[in-house]
Amino acid sequence: MLFVFFLNLNLNLNLFIFMHIHEAYDIIKEDLKSVEQEFRVNLDSGVYLIRKVGEYILNNGGKRFRPSLLLLSARLCGYHGKRNIPLAAVVEFIHTATLLHDDVIDNASMRRGKTSANTLWGSGASILIGDFLFSKSFCLTVADGDLRILKVLSGTTTQMAEGEVLQLLKDGDVETTEKDYLAVVTNKTASLISAACQIGAILGNASREKETALAEYGMNLGIAFQLVDDCLDYTSSNKELGKVIGNDLKEGKVTLPLIHTIKNAAPAEREEILTAIEADDIKEYQLSSVLALINRYKGIDYSLNRTRHYVESAKACLNCFEPNLERAALMALADYVVERTY
Repeated sequence: MLFVFFLNLNLNLNLFIFMHIHEAYDIIKEDLKSVEQEFRVNLDSGVYLIRKVGEYILNNGGKRFRPSLLLLSARLCGYHGKRNIPLAAVVEFIHTATLLHDDVIDNASMRRGKTSANTLWGSGASILIGDFLFSKSFCLTVADGDLRILKVLSGTTTQMAEGEVLQLLKDGDVETTEKDYLAVVTNKTASLISAACQIGAILGNASREKETALAEYGMNLGIAFQLVDDCLDYTSSNKELGKVIGNDLKEGKVTLPLIHTIKNAAPAEREEILTAIEADDIKEYQLSSVLALINRYKGIDYSLNRTRHYVESAKACLNCFEPNLERAALMALADYVVERTY
């Protein structure tokens, strides 16, 4: 009987280690339903267009990756209250606001496989409703009343804005280095994912060591997430990705697959890439030529190897926590980042 107990214990620990992504989401399934309800409540504005656009983008197939990380991090740190629900909505509101603004800046026509909000309602409406979501997120944070969480989010949104401006400065710059690129990614994307995890730790009244560990987990995961996004821009189908393939190149964004290619390409090939980036309307043959160069110099392989490094670094940050379902779920989310195809 004792042998069976230890055998079952070992089997359970193995389940913790090898949890599937769907099992990870199942742990917080009911909480995520509550977060969706929180979205609806807080989009209940007297201004019809705010409700219309807000609901359109929030119901448009998002992964709820950031809210899930906050919910799981809070549970990992022993939190069982209700403050996690509005705060999970806050991080998704902030993320959604940045998507609305990004699509205006990039003049994007698609988002998550559907027509973008700026195409349907115009750039002005997208910018203003993004501003509304930012404002609503801070109303909810102030209502929560935790100054530590408010400090994390105010610092994070400042970082994100700096990342957006830095990316704008680097658009079309073929001299962009990997260090430059990582500065953009860290500020623009990884900072909010890190904040989501850190807020979970604060809710659970975790030790400073564990709070830092979860923040670093989120930062490494966020960098990996963006690296995969930038690879998918060159490799995924339009249907899978939900936006136009090669869109980064068309917008003049120099991401890691291209940075690695430029670094290793011959002078004539670098000139060819520069011509494509500077084109007002990049032609299909130019896009195909750049894609061929990225394949020749293994820009995708290099970027995915860097992704795996950041994912492993993220998972190592969880070593200070005892094995349990929540830790296993965070491990599974880290593995999912590398494996995802959209």
